[in-house]
Amino acid sequence: MSTTFDRLSMILQKSFNLAPERLTADATLASLDIDSLGTVELLWQVEEAFKITIPAAPLDLLTLSDVVQHIDQLVACAGIPQPKSPGAAPVTPAAQALRTP
Repeated sequence: MSTTFDRLSMILQKSFNLAPERLTADATLASLDIDSLGTVELLWQVEEAFKITIPAAPLDLLTLSDVVQHIDQLVACAGIPQPKSPGAAPVTPAAQALRTP
């Protein structure tokens, strides 16, 4: 079973031609040469791969760990069963409230 980080890494390797050894949790998007346009493209691919919708609100996603945590939170809110990443952020009470009908 693959983790969110594994799935994100596959997207980055395929779409941005990044070597797997560069993809660590603390790697910044900037260090991977992913600019603001690249970030938008990445988030579109994440939406498709994880079957989630990323809100249009500005995001402060600096590292791959930030991206993974954001994906895990959105997946949890959507109630989509997917493998959890080690060290993923817990679902906040506000996110839990969104899941409750």
